[in-house]
This record gives sequence, structure tokens and C-alpha cells, in this order.
Amino acid sequence: MSRIPPAHGLRFAFGTLTVLPVEVTRWDRDAARGGMLCAPLAGVVVGGIAGSAGAVLDLLGAGALLAAVGSAAVPAVLTRGLHLDGLADTADGLGSGKPAEDALRIMKQSDIGPFGVITLVLVLLAQVAALAQAYGHSLERGVLAAVVSATAARLALTLAARAGIPAARPDGLGAAVAGVVPAGGALAVAVAVAVAAAAGGALLGTYDTARTALSVVVAVVAAELLLRHCVRRFGGVTGDVFGGLAETAATAALVVLSLG
Repeated sequence: MSRIPPAHGLRFAFGTLTVLPVEVTRWDRDAARGGMLCAPLAGVVVGGIAGSAGAVLDLLGAGALLAAVGSAAVPAVLTRGLHLDGLADTADGLGSGKPAEDALRIMKQSDIGPFGVITLVLVLLAQVAALAQAYGHSLERGVLAAVVSATAARLALTLAARAGIPAARPDGLGAAVAGVVPAGGALAVAVAVAVAAAAGGALLGTYDTARTALSVVVAVVAAELLLRHCVRRFGGVTGDVFGGLAETAATAALVVLSLG
């Protein structure tokens, strides 16, 4: 396994997972490995911007609901809606009940079917409702929820890119990153994210320490269940599946963070 400067991995992560003006200088398996290992760092930045937007709205007196809408909108904007689009396409593919080849063809179409529309509506409603609950409790808890959910979403991508997970197609982002991350590296990143999340929660209290760490665990489990189902149905992962995993993980984390 060759080593590349960390900057290439960071460029790959931010250049492919966000719309931030970062140029991807290398597009190969080594750069993809570094990029997917750095994916949660992109999530921290996206979540930080989302939390800042929610905080500004809350401080201006817009209320918890509009603060939640702002925090939910920022990740969509910073990814050009690709994760949400991937979620919808994955829902259409799974909901079609078709064989893998036909399901993949459905996912590649530009339109969104009924399964995709229903999934998008429910997921966005769940995200906004959970964020509103967090902001309604305190500004700090709302910002923390925005950061942790965005980070957990990108952690799901790191884990989905681990060795042993095949690509469903020979081209596309899924093929570029499938199987590039060593299993040990993916586990180390997951532990680091959980510990960091717990440390962030500790700033708000003992209960928040446990709840924040639990939100990462639940996010990873939810994404893993979807990942395994997609691998069984499609024969591997695609860029759409990665988007679906990110939104699933973010939503699961937000639901846990809204409890209590």
C-alpha cells in the first residue's frame, strides 16, 4: 500500500464530498483511500457551517423550527443535493423489486419515482423535527446535533468504502472508492469519531456525553444495515448508495440526539 501526502486525501474528501472550492489534484485509489479516511473531517466542516447557520437564525429570534430548517438546508447546499438525490435513487432502486441490473438502471435515470419522493419527504421531515427539538432545548445542543450528524454521515461513507465491499458498477464514484479503506483504518476512524462526539457532548453534561456517543453508534448501525441490503440487492455499492448511506446515518444520529 503506497502512501501519499495527507493533503491529497483532504483534497479528495473536500473536493468530492462538498462544493467547497477545493481542487482534487489526484484521482486514483491511493488518493481515494486518503479521501475516504478523511471524510468525517469534511463532515465536521459541513456540520460546523450548518450549525452556524442555525445559530444565527436562532440568535436573530427566528425560533427553533427555522433554525432547524437552516441547519438541514446547509448540508444539502454544500453537496449540491447529491446525497439526497442518492437517497431517492436508492429508494427507487430498492422499492422497484427488480433484479440488480434493472434496479441499477432505474437508479441511473434522472427522474425520481414515488419511492424516492416519499423517502425524501420523510427523511427531511425527520431531520428538521429532530433539529428543532435540539434547538428548542438549547442553542448549544442544536449546533452540536448539526455537527455530529454531518460527521456521522461522512463516517458512514468511510465504513462503506472498506475492503471487501464491491462496486455494483465498473464506473462512477462508487467504483472509484469501493474497497479502498483497510478494515482496521475504518474501525480506527469510527472509534475516533465516537470519542470526539462524546467529548463534544461532555461540554453539555454527562447525559449528553453518552447520548452523543450513542448517536454515532446508532448512525453507523443504521447505515450498515442499509449497506448490507444494498450489496445483496445490487451486488455492491454505487455513488447513489453512498448518498443514501450518508442521509440515513445523519437522520439516525439526529433522532437519537433529539431524545430525552
